[in-house]
Amino acid sequence: MFGTLDGTGFEVLDPRFEACFIGHAKVERLHTGMRWVEGPAYFAAGRYLVWSDIPNNRMMRWDETDGSVSVFRDPSSNTNGHTVDGQGRLVSCEHQARRVTRTEHDGSIKVLADRFEGKRLNSPNDVVVKSDGSVWFTDPSYGILMDYEGERAESEIGACHVYRCDPETGGLTQVTTDYVKPNGLAFSPDESELFIADTGATHTPGGPAHIRCHSVNADGQSLSGGEVFADCTAGLFDGFRIDRDGRIWSSAEDGVHCIDTDGTLIGKINIPEIVSNVCFGGPKLNRLFITATTSLYAVYLNVNGAR
Repeated sequence: MFGTLDGTGFEVLDPRFEACFIGHAKVERLHTGMRWVEGPAYFAAGRYLVWSDIPNNRMMRWDETDGSVSVFRDPSSNTNGHTVDGQGRLVSCEHQARRVTRTEHDGSIKVLADRFEGKRLNSPNDVVVKSDGSVWFTDPSYGILMDYEGERAESEIGACHVYRCDPETGGLTQVTTDYVKPNGLAFSPDESELFIADTGATHTPGGPAHIRCHSVNADGQSLSGGEVFADCTAGLFDGFRIDRDGRIWSSAEDGVHCIDTDGTLIGKINIPEIVSNVCFGGPKLNRLFITATTSLYAVYLNVNGAR
C-alpha cells in the first residue's frame, strides 16, 4: 500500500493485477469540497474533464493544462452521469428534469429522451453512446425519491429500466425488464456485450449489488442473456468503465475494483471516500479519473481505456 494521500494505493488480490498499474504512480486528489460527485467525462480536444456535483446542482470543470477548477454549468438540473459521443458532444443524464440531453457544439441543449410511451422517465442516471450513434441509458428512481439529488415525485412508469435512443428516429426502446435499480453501464470493447450494474440493494433488503452481462443481439439494438458477471464485495457497484483488454474498472465503497474478463476481482485502487464513478482520460486514455463523495481523484495506469 502506498500513495500520496492516506488510505490510497493499489491492492493486489490476484497476480494479474500487477501488470495493470505503475509502481511509482500515485493517486492524486485534484479537487475537493463538493457534496456528492458523479459522472466524469473527458474531452480530449480541450484537455478538460467535466463532472457533476449533484446536490449542489452544478457541473464542474477541471483543466488538464493548468489544474484549474471552475463551474461548468449552474444550475445543471441535478445532472448525474455524462459521456462524450463520437462527435465530441456532451451527453448528460438530468435528475431534476428527468431527461437525457446533448450539448451541441454551439452550446445549445437538445433533449434526446424525456418520456417513454407518453410517461415521464424516472431520473436518468448513467449513459453510454454506441459506435452507431445510439444512446443507451439507465433510468432508476434515485432522483425522484428525495429532493437532495433531484425533485421528489411519483414514478409514472412504475419500474426502472434501461433504454436505447435511436440515432436516426429518436425513438426510445426499453431493452431490459428485470432490473431493480439499473445504474452504471458500459459496452465491451467490441460492443458485443453490454454490462449493467444493479444497485437495488440501496432500497430493497437483500436486493442486487452486482454487474450483469448481456449479449448484444445481431440487430445491434436489443439484448439477450443477463447473467450476473460479478458481485460487489464492498458496498455497491455504481459507475464503471472498461479498458481495451476488457477489464472492468468499477466504483465501490472502498475504492475502484478491477474485475478481469472472467469476473474475478483481481485488485483495487483504495480511495478514502465512497467512489461513485470513473472514466479514462488523457491523450493516451491511460489516466483513470475517479469521482468519490466530495472529491475528484486521478491516477495513471498501465492500461488504456476502450474508445
